[in-house]
Amino acid sequence: MSVRFSAIALAAGLCAGAVSAQTAEPFKIAFIDPLSGPFANVGEVMRNHVLYAVDDVNAKGGLYNGARFQLLQFDSKLSAQESQSALQAAIDQGARVVVTGGSGSSVVTALVQAAARYNQRNPGKEVLILNHSSIDPELTGKSCSFWHFMFDANTAMRMQAIANYIKTQPEIRKVFLLNQDYAHGKQWANYGRSMVAKARPDIQFVGETLHPMGRIKDFAPYVAKIKEVGTDSVITGNWGQDLALLLKSAGDSGYNLRYFNHSAGGFPGTVTSISQARIGQVTWAAEWHPGMADRAQADARAREYKARMNQDFLAPRMDLVPRMLAAAMAQAQSTEPVKIAKAMEDMPMDTIFGPVKMRGKDHQLLLPQVVNTIAPVDGKLVKTGWEGTNYGFRTDAVYSAQRLDLPTECQMKRP
Repeated sequence: MSVRFSAIALAAGLCAGAVSAQTAEPFKIAFIDPLSGPFANVGEVMRNHVLYAVDDVNAKGGLYNGARFQLLQFDSKLSAQESQSALQAAIDQGARVVVTGGSGSSVVTALVQAAARYNQRNPGKEVLILNHSSIDPELTGKSCSFWHFMFDANTAMRMQAIANYIKTQPEIRKVFLLNQDYAHGKQWANYGRSMVAKARPDIQFVGETLHPMGRIKDFAPYVAKIKEVGTDSVITGNWGQDLALLLKSAGDSGYNLRYFNHSAGGFPGTVTSISQARIGQVTWAAEWHPGMADRAQADARAREYKARMNQDFLAPRMDLVPRMLAAAMAQAQSTEPVKIAKAMEDMPMDTIFGPVKMRGKDHQLLLPQVVNTIAPVDGKLVKTGWEGTNYGFRTDAVYSAQRLDLPTECQMKRP
């Protein structure tokens, strides 16, 4: 029978005979994500969310056996090869869990495959991959692995939430698909085309373009192409500087587009880009957004995080990763990755953004999705500005985890 854990108490030591924290060996977690290059600011935000939660778990008593988490940090450099080298270095330094997700799904897939090969060769010394943001459905679908857990709604789940919302917006008629030329960009386009068409058969898709990731400095030619075909809305999976520069180019041209994205407000600088452009509406989906009504626990966590880290709190799911890991360790009464993984399967948890459950058959976290739009503060729907601007987030629709519980093709092999 599953045990429901509170996000407040989950990190406490639950064993009455717990070993003293001064004598127990630390449990090492490796963070592998971009800490240099064009997406270094994104990687820093991700690292800080994980680091804050690690420190908070430790401050509240640590793990079930009195030990503490220790976070090791590695730069993925957005490279599968560099990430696999970092994985081996992390293992050599004693890490048993890897937290990743900000380097793209191709990099996370390579890490999962490398971990599976290592685990097969080294029984008793296994390592788990906990993925906070790479949302390729294949990672919990055809390519699912016992050694991998996804803590974010996958691409299909997020697009389903977006499509549900677009169904209620009759003014959206002509849609362009503009995406980064890599696995996730192509998937966001494909799911957008299929799911939005199913929700709104009357919508016309007027064009589609893929562009190199992180290499375009001026999106003006792309904006001109979008404008030429009479587009009113763009489905784009762009993130980081690729989204910011797209918004800038459209704003410079005076083009008032609607954008539908998976994670826009969860990346630093997006709100600033919209406020500077002053036109354009970016709608995205996440488990929570800053200033959301009726989320007192999330608001409190955001204040605590800002006070300690001097940065804005953006992604509760990243904060959740070390906390759910600690809860699984407590339930398993073990630091062995195999036992931790089995304890995490089908684990429900009360979090600061609502109840979640780690689906056991494919290791996909089921969590709510909030469709929201970056918009000017109006004192009613948007009460608080963000990133020092007068723009914040407007809640458009909330979809429960159950409504987005889509089928999986996972056929998991277990140790």
